Amino acid sequence: MDSIFLSPPHMSGKEQQYIAEVFESNYIAPLGAFVDRFEQMVCNHTGVPYALATNTATAALHLALRVLGIGEGDTVLASSFTFIGSVNAILYQKANPVFIDSDESWNVSPELLREAIARSSKKPKALIVTHLYGQMAKMDEIIEICHEADIYVIEDAAESLGATLYGKQSATFGDMGVFSFNGNKILTTSGGGMLVSGNEEWIEKAKFLATQAKDDAPWYEHTTYGYNYRMSNVLAAIGVAQMEVLAERVARRRTIFQHYQSALGTYGEVVFMPEIENGRGNRWLTTLTLAKTDPMKVMDALSVHNIESRPLWKPMHLQPLFADADAVVDGTSQRLFETGLCLPSGSNMSDEDVDRVVDIVKKVLG
Repeated sequence: MDSIFLSPPHMSGKEQQYIAEVFESNYIAPLGAFVDRFEQMVCNHTGVPYALATNTATAALHLALRVLGIGEGDTVLASSFTFIGSVNAILYQKANPVFIDSDESWNVSPELLREAIARSSKKPKALIVTHLYGQMAKMDEIIEICHEADIYVIEDAAESLGATLYGKQSATFGDMGVFSFNGNKILTTSGGGMLVSGNEEWIEKAKFLATQAKDDAPWYEHTTYGYNYRMSNVLAAIGVAQMEVLAERVARRRTIFQHYQSALGTYGEVVFMPEIENGRGNRWLTTLTLAKTDPMKVMDALSVHNIESRPLWKPMHLQPLFADADAVVDGTSQRLFETGLCLPSGSNMSDEDVDRVVDIVKKVLG
């Protein structure tokens, strides 16, 4: 029986053609025409004027913190209900994370954000807000709170390329935003990220740091340290082909979600991740919670049939790594973790694949 994966790569058919062009040009290493083209396509799509292609989204988050002057001992607020890639860069800068719980949207609670700022013994310098599972946080409220407190906002839009709030694209509300093109994302370059901002000076500084901080000299001159964080021209060629089909990928993922919702929504214990008012998620993953059934029972049943699923993220404030970190929580993300499930959502799933998943889930739910 064929396997069904959670969110596998979905190629458009143009990737190999563009890679062949890269090989013909012999610009294999970082930088090249396709890197410029990929960055411009992201700018055109989001409406943000400046973008920098990186080898990972984590690298882009690290660059954002460094550019904004976040350093040792600084306080950085962050979503607790997220993947660790959202917050590792805080540790790279030897800063101190303070985790904030979710509200009914599953994303950062503006109310708890206010509380975290008020309770902080040291003024926070930045907030990294994650748009979870392709759904945007309440950015209008979050931006207002952070602007009042003079706190930078970095949007972790790794999962939310193509999502909008009030018709405005994710990663465009804050000071800087980050996308991921990892192998399981809605678009993939196999591995890669993108840093975006309306501030040209910040992006230029990030570009300088991402290319080993080489000063303007005919030899290798360095007055500060940098990183090898740029995306290769080969991967950017894949990204260009992927960006050409973004609207189709979002539409298919939303259709898959609707299919699941229609088939399983009649079960009283099943609650799907909501879409906030005036928001339109990309439905990167279809996620739900179960009021009575242990999600592991569903996962085990799917696994027997070679179908991949997984729990929701384990909150950062519950991770052993952050046992001593400050957090403002009310139990929301812990409840979601304990009762939640991610179902296969790849845009290359057929309707028959979705029905296969649904039939197994129904048998477990009874």
